[in-house]
Amino acid sequence: MSELSPLIDRATQLIERLERLLPATPTEPDWRAHAFRWRKANGRSWLQAVHEPHELPLDDIHCLERQKAEIVRNTRQFLAGRGANNLLLWGSRGTGKSSLIKAVFTEMHTEGLRLIEVDKDDLIDLPDILDLIRHRQERFIIFCDDLSFEASESGYKALKAVLDGSISAPPPNLLIYATSNRRHLLPEFQQENRDARVIDGEIHLGEAIEEKISLSDRFGLWLSFYPFTQDQYLAIVRHWLVRLGAPTAATHDAAVERAALQWAQHRGSRSGRTAWQFARDRVGRLD
Repeated sequence: MSELSPLIDRATQLIERLERLLPATPTEPDWRAHAFRWRKANGRSWLQAVHEPHELPLDDIHCLERQKAEIVRNTRQFLAGRGANNLLLWGSRGTGKSSLIKAVFTEMHTEGLRLIEVDKDDLIDLPDILDLIRHRQERFIIFCDDLSFEASESGYKALKAVLDGSISAPPPNLLIYATSNRRHLLPEFQQENRDARVIDGEIHLGEAIEEKISLSDRFGLWLSFYPFTQDQYLAIVRHWLVRLGAPTAATHDAAVERAALQWAQHRGSRSGRTAWQFARDRVGRLD
C-alpha cells in the first residue's frame, strides 16, 4: 500500500484539476429579482439576478409621445395575456430607444414584468434562456441593446429562429425588445442593390437584401426615432435641469439655453442623451 500512496495522491490531484476545468453545475436563478443579465464565463452560462436595476420613470421620457404610447400599449397587452408583438426600436443614436424600454420596465415590473438583458454575442444561447423561463408565471422581455450584425456574424440566425422560424414555438410569456441604429440590422452594400430586378413592372430584390430584410421583418412592431429639433432638445434640457435640482429660474435662462446649444454643437448631436449630459454638468457646477 505504501508504494500505491504516491500514485493515489497524483490521481487525486489530477482529478481535482480536471474538475476545475469542467463547467460548474448550473444554479437556479434568483427569481425574486425583477431584472436579469445572461452571463458567460469559464465555460458556463447562467442567468444573473440584477437586484439594483437602472430605474427610469416614464415621466422622464420627453418628446417621444407616439413611441411611448405604442410601447406601453404593446407591453400592457402582453401582461394581460393578449396579442402582442416583438419590438424593434431603431433610429438615431441617443434618442431614447433603450431608455424607453427601461422606463416601461420601471413602470410595470410590479405587475409581473421581468427584463433579461442579453448581449448580441450570446444570442446563440437563446434556446437555453427560453428553457429556463418557459414554465414561469412571470412575463419576460429579452432586451437586446444596440443590436446589429456584420456580414460575417451568424448570431442573427438564432434570433431569427426564436422570433419566427423554429420548429419549437416561443413561450407565450416572452417578447423580444431590441434597439438598433439600423432598421435592417445588417450592413447593406451598393452591389446588393444592383442584384435587384424589375419583372412586369415590379421590383424584386436580390437574395442578399432579402436575407437582411428578413430578420427585421420578424419583429411585428417597429418604432422609429429621429433627431430632435432645437425646441425639443431645449425642452428636454429644461426637464433634466429641474429633475436634477437646478433652481427654477435657471431652466428658462437665455444664457443657459445658449450654453446648452453650444454643448450640443460641440457634441454634434441634439439628442436626449446630450441634453441629460449637459444638465448633469450644469447642475454639478452649482454651489
